[in-house]
Amino acid sequence: MPFSHTKVVGPAGRYGARYGASLRRKITQIEVKQRGKHRCPICRTLTKFERIAVGIWRCRKCGHVFAGGAWVPQTSLGKTFAPEEYKVFELEKQKWREYVKEKLKKEREE
Repeated sequence: MPFSHTKVVGPAGRYGARYGASLRRKITQIEVKQRGKHRCPICRTLTKFERIAVGIWRCRKCGHVFAGGAWVPQTSLGKTFAPEEYKVFELEKQKWREYVKEKLKKEREE
């Protein structure tokens, strides 16, 4: 842990003996994820993000500001697509639409 306050409890060492061990353990898990490196959805670099407010994050390299989770930039439920992934997704969707149109035309002709 690069930012630990003590070797044993990590970032929750600043709380001392207050608040109980289980709460301090949860705080440590959240803060390690929050301050770790994440992949930017625009420039795709692995970097640490700056948390502007609850759920608002900024990439330190490209300056892109985006919405994410309260404690982590990208949640499992709200995973954002990278621009390349979005283009592939849109192409697949377009192919599917064309396939459905052709299928409907064939059914109408029969």
